[in-house]
Amino acid sequence: MTDTPAFACDCHLHVFGDPARYPPAAQRAYTPVAATLAQWRAMAQPLGLQRLVLVQPSAYGTDNTCMLDALRAAAGTARAVAVIDEATPDAALSAMAALGVVGVRLNLITGVSVDPTRVPAVLRATAARIAKLGWHLQLLAQGALIDNIADIIPTLGVPVVFDHMASVQAALGPDQPGLNAVLRLLREGKCWMKVSGADHVASRRDAPEEALAIMRAMIEANPDRVVWGTDWPHIGPLTNEGGSQKVSYLPLDNAALLAVLRRAAGDATNHILADNPATLYGWK
Repeated sequence: MTDTPAFACDCHLHVFGDPARYPPAAQRAYTPVAATLAQWRAMAQPLGLQRLVLVQPSAYGTDNTCMLDALRAAAGTARAVAVIDEATPDAALSAMAALGVVGVRLNLITGVSVDPTRVPAVLRATAARIAKLGWHLQLLAQGALIDNIADIIPTLGVPVVFDHMASVQAALGPDQPGLNAVLRLLREGKCWMKVSGADHVASRRDAPEEALAIMRAMIEANPDRVVWGTDWPHIGPLTNEGGSQKVSYLPLDNAALLAVLRRAAGDATNHILADNPATLYGWK
């Protein structure tokens, strides 16, 4: 797309490899099938997306091998967000940082049972481990949990990035749990927001335009603290089969997802696609 700025970045995508080489975690919500960096590039090139941020998917748990191999292959055009736990040694964190990992993701929704009383301690412990590396903390969280941790976010000493528009639901309108808290944090410059996952925010995966009002509100709150991503390869709806279910990828229109961003952001579009990712992910 000729109107996409130089160094435009897809700030949220996952890669999956051959299960013989990259076995999924024993505890998982789905069994992945291949979705490769080459396939992402074939999708992204016509959209003008030159940079990318790999996000460790839940199906691999804390084994970041597949993501790190893709990070090596992408060289300087990529950054990555890992998943770790208490058993991950500091030496592993340093090695990942040398490759281009710049953050850690905490998934407080998918395939986990969250004890809300433990979340503040987990946030503080994780932030303390990554602060010396200059990393950020990326949160997949929603609703009342966000309301409960909003006052903790500015005290963590690391940048905090919310995934997928804080998992709000367009159908619930402006007064739903979590939304006002993240808008306040954005206005105060106390968090970052990924306005990715419009298809999840909408009532139907093929109607991402339903997320337009939510996306616009977040951008207007602070256009300097917003980034965007496709969420490729678009993991399909999960059943009750758990880890035995082979994942399906939805054939969503990534150009349409980018068009929703353009409608929401207006003159701030290029800033969100290129300048903000360069700042957050360390390209400048």
